[in-house]
Amino acid sequence: MSTVAQDYLVPILIALLVGLVVGWWIFRMARKDAAPAQKRDSVAKPPAPAAPNPLAAHEGRAITDQAAAATADVAGEILGVDAHPDIPGPSGPPDNLQALKGVGPKMASQLNALGITRFDQLAGLGANEIAMIDEKLGAFRGRLSRDRVTEQASYLARNDRDGFEAKFGKLGN
Repeated sequence: MSTVAQDYLVPILIALLVGLVVGWWIFRMARKDAAPAQKRDSVAKPPAPAAPNPLAAHEGRAITDQAAAATADVAGEILGVDAHPDIPGPSGPPDNLQALKGVGPKMASQLNALGITRFDQLAGLGANEIAMIDEKLGAFRGRLSRDRVTEQASYLARNDRDGFEAKFGKLGN
């Protein structure tokens, strides 16, 4: 046994050194990707224009994200479903999302940053899309479901003020 260890000591040390260098490099790249996100969160900037699919814009920024994205892609192909559903684009001028009960200026700006500017977009969201958006809302996580924002938006998208006020109270804005 000691002769085997002596014979392969150099290749084992080289492999260990290569593994350490690769691990250090991967860790460094992951921290480099995370550092700008921390700076962006601490400094208020105007929202950037929305990507075609703003929920998938951060996909693949770290190794775990890449693995999760690859798994979702493969599972989507096997199950025959769209792994990256798109939020319907705006079909007109932006609506005042603050008219919805429970949506204030900060939450409205976060929804706008995610590409949601109209009531019909909110009304057309499914459970999976709500969950994806909910993950991006930070301090407002859970508010879409708790305040029944999509249900409110469906009334306002149909321009049914009377139905909205009967179910949710007086329309403010």
